[in-house]
Amino acid sequence: MPPPVSSFNMLRAAFFLFLASSTSTVAHSDYFAPAHRISGLGVGRSEMSGELVNERAKLMMDSQTFFFLRDQRAVVGAERIEKLSRIFDEAARSSGLPSSLIKAIAFLESFGDPLAQSPAGPKGIMQVAGATARDMGLRMIYTTRYRTVIERKSVKGKRGKIVYRTVRQKTPYQVLLRDERLVPERAIPAAANYLARLQRNLGGLDWAVFAYHCGVGCVGNMEAITERAHGISKPITVAKMFFGASPVLNRELYDETKREMERDWSPTYWFRVMRAEQLLKMYREDRATFVELANYYRSDPELAQRAQHRLAVWLKSDDLLYQSCDDLKRNDGKRLARVLDDPDYFGFKINKEAIGAADWANRDYYLQATPAALGTLTYIAFETRRLHDAMKIKSEKFVPLEVTSLVRPMDSMGHASPGPTEAVAHCSGQVFDVRYDSLPAGEKEALQFVLDDMGYEGYLGFIDETTNSGTMHIGCSPSSREFFAQIFQEALGSKH
Repeated sequence: MPPPVSSFNMLRAAFFLFLASSTSTVAHSDYFAPAHRISGLGVGRSEMSGELVNERAKLMMDSQTFFFLRDQRAVVGAERIEKLSRIFDEAARSSGLPSSLIKAIAFLESFGDPLAQSPAGPKGIMQVAGATARDMGLRMIYTTRYRTVIERKSVKGKRGKIVYRTVRQKTPYQVLLRDERLVPERAIPAAANYLARLQRNLGGLDWAVFAYHCGVGCVGNMEAITERAHGISKPITVAKMFFGASPVLNRELYDETKREMERDWSPTYWFRVMRAEQLLKMYREDRATFVELANYYRSDPELAQRAQHRLAVWLKSDDLLYQSCDDLKRNDGKRLARVLDDPDYFGFKINKEAIGAADWANRDYYLQATPAALGTLTYIAFETRRLHDAMKIKSEKFVPLEVTSLVRPMDSMGHASPGPTEAVAHCSGQVFDVRYDSLPAGEKEALQFVLDDMGYEGYLGFIDETTNSGTMHIGCSPSSREFFAQIFQEALGSKH
């Protein structure tokens, strides 16, 4: 089932508006360079205008839909938030911030659960840490109580003889009697006023939202680095910070953004809050569409399960077409196309020893995938090589990406469970595997940057194979299949 029409058309509109400005006829004499490209991607981040930053930010927000709607709490969470509208509206009046923004943070932080508790310590609907709660003026009232501990201790008796006696000892401990982080009437306005204070101190609401998650010190550091970065126009914003980070142009900003991403994904927090605001608006205006979209983003065929990754959402049961090698033979040259095999020109090589190893007699039928998958592979290789060339790493030469799996019929996978898992997804023909652990360090970094960049915009999903941490399992989104199929046709018709 496709996404609900309203959401799907919004994504397509953003996608093609973004794509329309990205066509290029620049060719490369040494390797394949597609005429149609995604602007601002990879090395292209150094060429981003303010308009393009805004378009990328919109796509980034839309790609965060998966973060929210794969969770079973999404619908009930939106319902909780709306039931507390009066408190959010009062907090908005006292703080001067939009009620929709405060609701969005609550939706992101706790799905509207007043009693939510994080293993890391934050509590309540706004997920406030203890130290921050005191700064907000929220009270946490403790009392001291005692527990009696009975122990047998050895003591010296008369004449120095060791004897044992039972000793009762009172041990004090703290009990939290009242925690206002768990009281929405107190926590919501306190968080809103705190956020308003952050806005005044940091100079922008987007930076304040970023600081709500990352902390004032973190954001102060990121603002300073962004201020001195190359090619980022004033005023600086969180979106400009994020998309200005590049291993080529702004290495310092790139390294710091990467470090914060690895710590807690905080550089993406503002984008998630913005998407939460949009989703809650959808819930208020058209609850049926919100529920339909939430069902689409749940794992198929087991809707009760939380989707582990985007491919589990995008690949439905109807996509898993190839049950046996006979199915591959029947679709040879129809839905499937043969993979291109020119490593120096296309930037990827086919590991024929790995592909079809379980069915050697029919190996050639395994050297196929859908045109969209092959176009995605070709585009990733192009952008990775382009970025790696721009990084100019001494004594490091680009190595063609190693492809270890394309289409695979279901019966070649042994006892793999049904559904779009990493292995079973291959019988859709829409995914492929790339091994990265043997790549040079700089090229590995370039590949990861390109995959992240394309994933942020919703063009593809990828995960490390669970059985082999050195292999990426990659597939494009349904809405971008047409674009990547076009890339494959370009590659097929290119002269080299």
